Amino acid sequence: MLGAVAGLVGGAVGFLLARQAPDQQITRVPSVVAPDSPRGEGTVAAIAESALPGVVSIAVDGSSGSGTGSGFVLREDGYIVTNNHVIAGAADGAGSIDVVLADGRRLPATVVGRNVSYDIAVLAVVANDLPVLDVGDSDGVTVGDTVIAIGAPLGLDGTVTVGIVSALDRPVTVGEDEDASFISAIQTDAAINPGNSGGPLLDGAGRVIGVTSAIATLAQERGNIGLGFAIPVNAVQRIAGEIIETGSSSTPILGVTLDTRFDGRGALIGTVTPDGPAERAGLIPGDVVLSLAGRPVANADELVVAIRDNIPGQTVAVVAERGGVVREFEVTLGSRPDE
Repeated sequence: MLGAVAGLVGGAVGFLLARQAPDQQITRVPSVVAPDSPRGEGTVAAIAESALPGVVSIAVDGSSGSGTGSGFVLREDGYIVTNNHVIAGAADGAGSIDVVLADGRRLPATVVGRNVSYDIAVLAVVANDLPVLDVGDSDGVTVGDTVIAIGAPLGLDGTVTVGIVSALDRPVTVGEDEDASFISAIQTDAAINPGNSGGPLLDGAGRVIGVTSAIATLAQERGNIGLGFAIPVNAVQRIAGEIIETGSSSTPILGVTLDTRFDGRGALIGTVTPDGPAERAGLIPGDVVLSLAGRPVANADELVVAIRDNIPGQTVAVVAERGGVVREFEVTLGSRPDE
């Protein structure tokens, strides 16, 4: 069984569950009135003005309490994308989920489907002609690109923050045990706080390139420290599309269990599934996986993230060490249904 630490990024930082900071002293400063200037196309102001109508707040009243999150309109006929962890407490009918649109309407939502492995959920509301956000291509994102996060941090609807793409393909684990999601994330320094979860991360053209999912914190700190993580939208599109069409989605698998006690470099295979993808390719228990699809693997969590950065049915190169000899295997990834 794979172990997971909430919000783990290289074993150093954790997923934030913070409250507002205590009252702070506020000092008034003189106001300066600047002359009006046009909001040119492509400016942050113009992008925010265009995107805000398609961003929603999500209120959840579930068995474990109430909470809020964010989401965005994927289709004008009422389909909303958010994080699974935002709605998980009420996903099985144990509570209620409401979507609050930018125009103030509050609509009851149903869960169309969710994928715990990728921390994605699709909701449906009874509405037509909803404003839809343009979706970009997360494979085209580069480090240094300007990004804009929109959501409802701490319940403050329609909050817009700006930053850059700090890194790509960050292995991030959100949640614990059977609720753990392993994400090959876009890292950003745009301010993201509790309540932002499920909201869109936009590129400089106003297109969705990711879904904000987690932030990192220091052991004794709370609040944003400039380390936010988003699920790449290409994965979101695939999963959401499957959910809308069938009510469920698929997750790629290698067909192995991993020994999380292994403290060397790589991921140690504990067992292989009989006639599964790994066994058919020639991998055996005791092999140490060093890379998958050209992506280096330092530990078990990173191997899971690397697998999920691909799609079921895709053939990938797996480099593994066996008895001191490094070998390469061609593995066609299998699939398993996810909720």
